[in-house]
Amino acid sequence: MDPSDFWEEQEQVERFAARDPDRRLLELIERFDNPGRTRVLDIGCAGGRNTELLALRGFDVYAIDASRAMTERTRERVAAVLGPEDAALRVRTGRMEDLSRFESEGFDLVVALGVFHSATSREQWETALSESARVLAVGGILLVATFSPLTDPHGNGIAEVPGEPHLYDGLHSGLHYLVDADGLDAGMARNGLEPIEETNTVVVQLEEGRRVTVNGLYKKTE
Repeated sequence: MDPSDFWEEQEQVERFAARDPDRRLLELIERFDNPGRTRVLDIGCAGGRNTELLALRGFDVYAIDASRAMTERTRERVAAVLGPEDAALRVRTGRMEDLSRFESEGFDLVVALGVFHSATSREQWETALSESARVLAVGGILLVATFSPLTDPHGNGIAEVPGEPHLYDGLHSGLHYLVDADGLDAGMARNGLEPIEETNTVVVQLEEGRRVTVNGLYKKTE
């Protein structure tokens, strides 16, 4: 199966849609006093758990995902809050490394949870980071979660692709570009983003293996 087909499967769409909104995002949005004047971009919105939350809380939210099935599910959820016409404008299919439909410095908050590690090359990863920084206003915030090289959700082990630093094989959804906390901070620094708090690594034990995630919160300084 083509790895891209993984994200179009209805089973995966509903699995991601069933998840609760991200805890870190729930805490972060409490910092914004005027949601209606706060533009947010949810990159890799998946089944819409966080996009719907932002819409319900009154944020000026937009979302993008490479999977058409995920986009459609998110659009359904946003339509229930804002109406179908508004949802169609706000939720679009597109790739994280091509945010050309969005203007530079147009967002106060960019949410990128579980998306950057989907890059299958260094070029794609670097471009995704630079595009996220481009659309973020100076002083804006970027919320990130990405898999660490220590992650092994299926308990079968993952392996670095020979000759391709940071590129790993062994996850069901295909190749992934994985970095540790220092690597994520360095990538963000190249794009004018500084940590607001210490970037940390979280380990969650699963039935068969473990999920290891690098969590970061950054501010655009230039």
